[in-house]
Amino acid sequence: MTYETWLLFLGSTFIISATPGSNMLLAFQFGLNYGFRKTLCTLAGLSLGLFLLLAVSLAFVGWLSQNAPLLFEVMKTAAALYLAWLGIRIWRGAAAEMGSSSIRVVPMPWKLFRTGVAVSLSNPKAILFFAALFPKFLNTSAPLMPQYLVLTLTFFAVETFWQLVYTGGGRALAAWLGQGRRLMWLNRSCGAVFVLLAAGLLWDMFKAV
Repeated sequence: MTYETWLLFLGSTFIISATPGSNMLLAFQFGLNYGFRKTLCTLAGLSLGLFLLLAVSLAFVGWLSQNAPLLFEVMKTAAALYLAWLGIRIWRGAAAEMGSSSIRVVPMPWKLFRTGVAVSLSNPKAILFFAALFPKFLNTSAPLMPQYLVLTLTFFAVETFWQLVYTGGGRALAAWLGQGRRLMWLNRSCGAVFVLLAAGLLWDMFKAV
């Protein structure tokens, strides 16, 4: 892999990771509701999920999409349904929070971590990114393992940067959103976006049939 190829991968990853997909949306919403330090547990879960997706994608997903398309569609459907369920849960939780006392109950760290892992594993963008984009930057005439290592470390560095940005952004808006019903509607917006992401994934699958 040449230096120019790595720069192209870095630029592509920087742009793709910045888009507000399910991982970044979760980082923003949890940073807003639970604070920066607590959300670090969720970011750790997101990173673990991405690592597992990377390992599975490089070894299995590309083969699965070509040789077992039905099972591949079942996996994507399960991911979409989880995102929809999470979005509905966030929407309903936002309304319940408005009617509760001002003391906010923060989930235990392991629950924040578990949610991060689950959302990351259900992220269709990451699955397609790993399976489709990584091979385009590999030089097959050179040893592959060092190239995989460079691409993986680059991706995780960029992804972590944007997760921290989204988390910090949510925390910075907390005071302003604490006025009136702003927080409730932002949380509902986050939940709606999760549902729309799920609907978009299901729609793409439907069109492909």
